[in-house]
Amino acid sequence: MNQPLAYIHPEAKIAQNVVVEPFSTIYKNVEIGEGTWVGPNVTIMEGARIGKNCKLYPGCVISAAPQDLKYKGEPSTVYIGDNSVIRECVTINRGTALDKNTTNIGNNCLIMAYVHVAHDCIIGNNVIVANSVQLAGHIEVQDFVFIGGTTAVQQFVKIGAHTMVGGGSLVRKDVPPFIKAAREPLSYAGINSVGLRRRGYTNEQINEIQQIYRIIFLSGLNYAAALDKIELEMVPSDERDEIINFFRTSERGVIRGYSQKDAD
Repeated sequence: MNQPLAYIHPEAKIAQNVVVEPFSTIYKNVEIGEGTWVGPNVTIMEGARIGKNCKLYPGCVISAAPQDLKYKGEPSTVYIGDNSVIRECVTINRGTALDKNTTNIGNNCLIMAYVHVAHDCIIGNNVIVANSVQLAGHIEVQDFVFIGGTTAVQQFVKIGAHTMVGGGSLVRKDVPPFIKAAREPLSYAGINSVGLRRRGYTNEQINEIQQIYRIIFLSGLNYAAALDKIELEMVPSDERDEIINFFRTSERGVIRGYSQKDAD
């Protein structure tokens, strides 16, 4: 059902049962899947690809040009997966040809009010980004991450799966999987045991993850030595290998453990 006060470009590809509320604008080269609701005063610009059963709340702007001086108007895209919710006044910029040429939001995500997702960000599935979070360009957020409100994430940062980042954080380095990160400077604050249990991880898996991070952050070893020790002494598992690979492939460096020196 398309309201007469909404503008939809005739070349836009909109599924028949999409609802577009008054005063929304949908540009050409846009695709919207079945069951999606586009609230009032939403702007969906060229290059948007929006999945099924999404909800876009008033004031959000999807697929605006990147805020990057190197961008010269080349075609690029924003992808939003199925069943994702984009709340009021969220801005999601499309990608740039110098990087991925796309910005991706996965399935079953909740992007709360006033969030900014800059160009070439990749957000996984089942991610929650709380109010007023600011994601700079080229960021990767893996599956089942929660980012607390008013957090600012620096460009090129990677946040591992099943991680919880405390509200009001400044994220300058990569955040490894399965943990909680908080304090200033942002530091390891334990593993995300509650979230892991909710997602079906067993006590044995959670204990293994905890032991791995004890070695990494609390043993006094540097990261390279700690990873060697983990590989040598711990039985291979998906979780062990995911953590080791995250540290060894990090380009920005990984957050560190909290110390009393930081508090002082």
